[in-house]
Amino acid sequence: MSNQENGLSNDIQSWPKLELPDLLYTDTIQEIHRSIQNDWDSTRRSACQTAAGRALWKHVVNDPLAELLAGETSLRTAYEKIKKDRLNNAREISGVILAVRTLWFDSKIEAALSSFGDGAAQIVLLGAGMDTRAYRLSCLKESNIFEVDFPEVLQTKTTILQAASGSTTENQHPIMTAKSLNRVAADISENDWLAKLQTVGFEPKKNTVWILEGILYYLTHSDAVEVLKIIANNCNLSHTVLLADFMNKQSTTLCSSVFRFYCDWPEQLLPSLGFADVKVSQIGDPDAHFGLLHDPLNLFNKLRSLPRTVQTHPDTGTPCCRLYLVQASGSPNGTI
Repeated sequence: MSNQENGLSNDIQSWPKLELPDLLYTDTIQEIHRSIQNDWDSTRRSACQTAAGRALWKHVVNDPLAELLAGETSLRTAYEKIKKDRLNNAREISGVILAVRTLWFDSKIEAALSSFGDGAAQIVLLGAGMDTRAYRLSCLKESNIFEVDFPEVLQTKTTILQAASGSTTENQHPIMTAKSLNRVAADISENDWLAKLQTVGFEPKKNTVWILEGILYYLTHSDAVEVLKIIANNCNLSHTVLLADFMNKQSTTLCSSVFRFYCDWPEQLLPSLGFADVKVSQIGDPDAHFGLLHDPLNLFNKLRSLPRTVQTHPDTGTPCCRLYLVQASGSPNGTI
């Protein structure tokens, strides 16, 4: 990435110093994050790592609660990677892909709500983790939010936000921007998560935006396809928008013990499951760079110039690891 084009000086000091909030050092918050580091597996801890990325890219991502939800360990680890990349004048600064992904989902959520006309809808975040969109997106003021994740993840998140609600620090005091918020403790690899959603007020016949951000590739192939089928079935009942990110096969080699599901051609898979319209973007595409990826020699731009069938980069011999940002939709009459 070109630092100049990001509006950042090449001087490492131009990146904001890591100044952690006092609330992060209270006994309650520290004990919670010790438990996360000691007891959670890599899938669950990824929720805190995502929050850390959003916190450290705060010059483009507005998420005031991210620091508390990330915890000191995740923040310091992510900051050291950024510092190293900037000292080495790297073209891709650590976390840029997460920043772009966050901004892409934010923009597509707002566009989806606008497409419904009155802006009123249900937003379901599967594998919600430490997501705080219900507190930071003003476009959700007419929407009912449902967050689905493991019970320990949601309970931990709730406890941290409750601690923040007692803080006198204005920018860390959570104020919900959504119309309502319900948290649903469920494992989406099980078959009961949709029923649990309905018990807290989810209405299958109401306009719905489904968010699967950073979650599908942690599932087995059969579990991931089953989740997508359940969402696709909802297209028969209401106007439905799916927003998700997919890894290609080569990306799973980054950590084969963690990443399992992949799809090289989401635009072929999703229509076969029941979605009527599918649009696929890659990091660096016009709707997926947000002024952060102009350098033509950036890794993501180099990948975009290659056919998607190419699995190994001809210049470096490295795997062509791609992340697809996918928007799909459907409705009872086949249009949206």
